[in-house]
Amino acid sequence: MIEPFTDVNPSFFGLLNQGPLTLTIFLHTVIVLPMVFIYFQEKKRLEEEQ
Repeated sequence: MIEPFTDVNPSFFGLLNQGPLTLTIFLHTVIVLPMVFIYFQEKKRLEEEQ
């Protein structure tokens, strides 16, 4: 699944390039989870206004 990370210039993007699973996990934590959090936050705020 995850290969040992050997690179001439180790970087964050090189780490993401290990495989599709690494990128998927990264994108979900950085983009999808905050969107879900904001969605419920806004939904609650709109219900309070009515």
